[in-house]
Amino acid sequence: MNIERSGQDVGVDLAGVARLLADGTRAAFCLALLDGRAWTANELARYAGVAPSTATSHLNLLVNGGLLVEERHGRHRYIRVADRSVVELIESLAALAPQRSAPPRSLSASGRQQALARARLCYDHLAGTVALAITDAMVERALLDWGPEPALTRKGALWLAEVGITVPGGSRRPPVRACLDWTERRPHLAGAVGAALCAHALATGWMTRIGTTRALAVTPVGRRAWHDRLGLPPAAL
Repeated sequence: MNIERSGQDVGVDLAGVARLLADGTRAAFCLALLDGRAWTANELARYAGVAPSTATSHLNLLVNGGLLVEERHGRHRYIRVADRSVVELIESLAALAPQRSAPPRSLSASGRQQALARARLCYDHLAGTVALAITDAMVERALLDWGPEPALTRKGALWLAEVGITVPGGSRRPPVRACLDWTERRPHLAGAVGAALCAHALATGWMTRIGTTRALAVTPVGRRAWHDRLGLPPAAL
C-alpha cells in the first residue's frame, strides 16, 4: 500500500485541517473564538498582535477551510466558529498540546492567564478549575453519572428543576458530555446540561465576564449560590 496516498484514497484530507491550525496566529484566533461570540477581523488582529491585513489573510484560510464562518452586517464582517464539532476539535487539540513554559510578558498578561485557568467560557459551557469543582460536586452528590458514558441522573434532573435550570429538548445534542479541560487535563461538564448550567449562571449573575475576554469571575452572589446548591467552599471558586 502506498502510505503517502492512503489519505487521498479514502477521500479525507486530514493534513489539510492540521495545516490550518499549524500556524500560531490562526490557532490563537480559534482559541479566542471559543467564547461563543462573533468577532470582527480587527478585534482578532488586536488580540493576536498582528496587522489587520495579516489577520484577514489567515481568517480567509480558516473560513475557506470550514473551521470558521463569516456573517456580514452592512459593511461589517463578523467571524465565529463554524459549529460545536469545531469547538470540540480545538479543545481536544489544546488539551493534547504541550503547556508553554515561557513566563507572561507582563503582570496584566499573567492575570489574564490565571483568570482563564480559573473560569472561562468553552463555547457555551464552563471550563477551568471552577468548572471542574462544579462537575466534581455534581458527581459526589450523585447528580451526574460520570462513567464511560456520562449521564444526568434522576436526582440530577430533580436538582436542575429545583434550581430553575431548563434544558432545551428536541435536540440531537447529548444531554451530558465530558469535555477535556485543556488547562487542567481533566474532563468538565459539557453537552446540553452544561450549556444550560452556564446560561443560568450568567443570567442570574452567579458569574460574569471579565472584560472582553472569555474569562469569567464568580460574583459574591454566585459564591453563595454555588455553596448553597452544591456545597462548594470559597476556596474552590
